[in-house]
Amino acid sequence: MAEAPVPDPMPGAAGDVPETIGTYLRLRGLEPSAAKKRRRRKRSDDDENQPFTRGRDPKGVGDVLAELTRQSGWDSQLAREDLVLQWEQVAGEETARHANPVALGDGILTVQCDSTAWAKNLHLMRAVIVTEIVRRFPEAGVHTVRFVGPDVPSWKWGPRAVPGRGPRDTYG
Repeated sequence: MAEAPVPDPMPGAAGDVPETIGTYLRLRGLEPSAAKKRRRRKRSDDDENQPFTRGRDPKGVGDVLAELTRQSGWDSQLAREDLVLQWEQVAGEETARHANPVALGDGILTVQCDSTAWAKNLHLMRAVIVTEIVRRFPEAGVHTVRFVGPDVPSWKWGPRAVPGRGPRDTYG
């Protein structure tokens, strides 16, 4: 038996077509070429610009800002400002109407109250308030709270000041 000739898998391929037309067809991707070689690009793990590598997913604005504040060391300052802005949620609505934070330094939050009675009551509730502050704002660095009464005029200054304790009023 005689063997049947094997048909050419790609009639009109590189052998029948002039070289310039074959090159054109290969470049256009119209006809596969036997001489086509695939080159793989070498991936380096340290190149952050490579697609589909770890850490390339888009990040939210909140995540980017949180990372920026952490790297810049602004966390404690922002926590202190949040504490002052959210004082009503920390201390309660009624308490916030009668007591306002006025200073924060060295781990001591100073709160000025409308009257000495409010200052004394909040002084008795100090542990609860400090616990709430530390729970909500640990980066603020508040260790204790100092409650003071209202500002009162001083009787110790001026040309007619006399020695002694001054008037016996609590101003509140």
